Amino acid sequence: MVNITFPDGTIKAFEGQPTGDEIARSISEGLARDSLAMELDGDVMDLYRPIPEDAQVRLITTRDAEALDIMRHSAAHVMAQAILRIYPDAKLTIGPVVDGGFYYDIDMEPLSEDDFPKIESEIKKIIKAKIPIRRREVAKEEALNIYQDEPYKLEMIGDLDDGAISLYEQGEFTDLCRGPHVPHTGFVKAIKLMKVSGAYWRADQSKAQLQRIYGTAFFSKKELKAYLDFLEEARKRNHRKIGETLELFSFHDEAPGMAFIHPKGMVIWNTLLDYWRDEHRAAGYVETKTPIILRRELWEQSGHWENYRENMYTTEVDDDEYAIKPMNCPGGMLMYKNRPHSYRELPLRAAEVGLVHRHELSGVLSGLFRVRAFHQDDAHLFMTPDQIQSEVLDLLGLEERMYSTFGLGFHLELSTRPEKSIGTDAQWETATEGLQSALDAYGKEYRINEGDGAFYGPKIDFHIEDALGRTWQCGTVQLDMSLPERFDLTYVDRDNERRRPIMVHRTVFGSIERFLGILVEHFAGKFPLWLAPVQAILLPINDDLVAYAGEVGETLEKAGIRVEIDGRTESLNRKIREAQLKKVPLIITIGAKEKEAGTLSVRTLDGHVKYGVSHDDFMTRVADHIENRRLELSLFGE
Repeated sequence: MVNITFPDGTIKAFEGQPTGDEIARSISEGLARDSLAMELDGDVMDLYRPIPEDAQVRLITTRDAEALDIMRHSAAHVMAQAILRIYPDAKLTIGPVVDGGFYYDIDMEPLSEDDFPKIESEIKKIIKAKIPIRRREVAKEEALNIYQDEPYKLEMIGDLDDGAISLYEQGEFTDLCRGPHVPHTGFVKAIKLMKVSGAYWRADQSKAQLQRIYGTAFFSKKELKAYLDFLEEARKRNHRKIGETLELFSFHDEAPGMAFIHPKGMVIWNTLLDYWRDEHRAAGYVETKTPIILRRELWEQSGHWENYRENMYTTEVDDDEYAIKPMNCPGGMLMYKNRPHSYRELPLRAAEVGLVHRHELSGVLSGLFRVRAFHQDDAHLFMTPDQIQSEVLDLLGLEERMYSTFGLGFHLELSTRPEKSIGTDAQWETATEGLQSALDAYGKEYRINEGDGAFYGPKIDFHIEDALGRTWQCGTVQLDMSLPERFDLTYVDRDNERRRPIMVHRTVFGSIERFLGILVEHFAGKFPLWLAPVQAILLPINDDLVAYAGEVGETLEKAGIRVEIDGRTESLNRKIREAQLKKVPLIITIGAKEKEAGTLSVRTLDGHVKYGVSHDDFMTRVADHIENRRLELSLFGE
């Protein structure tokens, strides 16, 4: 008998070696229909794997967190099977699950999206047939024989250790795979091919170029439609397209991966930094600036040369080797060390918006989200060991306060020591405990992200959530006990002894460029009034009123409102429509009636119109919105 322990602690005995499917059927046929895999003593496995001895089992149904990735893995096999039916000369490589779906790299004739319908048609036949998917283990020699006509599979098998190799069979199709997979192809309910691109075998440009075919799959057509609707909304919010339409920024081949910020983009940029400076002054920070290029020796001392060299740009000056800074930290160390410090000065909070450069491969550059040159809103905090918790708590509060101004939620992750790191075990333990105790005191939930810390210390990452529910890692709090050691940083303590300060690296926006891109998509270009590059546009209804509109514009500008005047000889409806396309929050119509009465007709971007608004009332309400950085444009209580 084999005793199976379920998650609720109950135990059930089975004769022989039961499978997960048999266990599910012993409970109910409905559970068996809904189960697609099992967790066996902590490992996720196929539902048809025999269980030879007593074990703990959790049945995985379509409602469980792991289910979607398991099904999408099987969907990749279904897609590959369909492609081989249509293109029998195609050679398979690998087909992993990725965020949002899956892909398969295949050596075959070039495909386009025009080919997708016939592939999807074949996929539907395979799904409808509910072909069983079963695991089979073979010796390495047999696997080599099975795949003798498959060069990529042969190469992968050759890299494996001797011993049993797992294959998955579904009808005429067999694939080399670790699994697990769903019981049959019918579990792939709703599938859609998304795009095709080129990819080199094993990411090596000297090897064969493959067709990378992306797809996605869900357990229902409703879920698939919701996902496709989400992608369509994300497409509409694409920051590169909106940035071009609103004339915020551009990119040019002469400087790949480096953004050109246009005048209207600079308005948003400077408004963001004005807010950043206001918050930091209030939190007791001083602002600093360090050089962009520094001697190689400094980067060797900091550990960047050893740990980050492949991402750094270098240059030579007077026969000495320099590096363009990828981070602001070493300059901050020199600045701290410029004079002696006392414990009475600590904590010392020094912030810098520094221009940094990092070498990124051309294939990963992506608008403002992945660039080679960006401004990092860095800060270095120097403190005594007993100040760690209070300082990190203050940092968490600062970041939350600033994100909430943009309507951005977030979740927290604590990342621990990676394999490639500097510093002693004792330093890492002290640093990690310091961050964890602050997070515990903060009281919000957080996740542990094992092994994903910076090479110089553990960190807390803020993953902000935008209007579409997407998450972006922006803010970070990194506790560093290594750089103070490397740079011999000290302070004089109460007992007149020199001691090492604890140092924290910290960002809020992270990259100003990337944060701007996130805001463009978060607001879909409809920035809140305080952040909008043009806050109001004046539309005189005829040429005779253009001069008066200029006088009104001057008055508004003196009140600190960013104004444009559209004095073109165009219809009022056209000018309103174009102002809406430019996402101007306040559209002000000026006619003879408004001039005579000294009032304004104000239309907000969401379509609300208020007539007969006095100039003073308008400026008072707008000034309140700007000063308090309000998110909602409810000027008149609408």
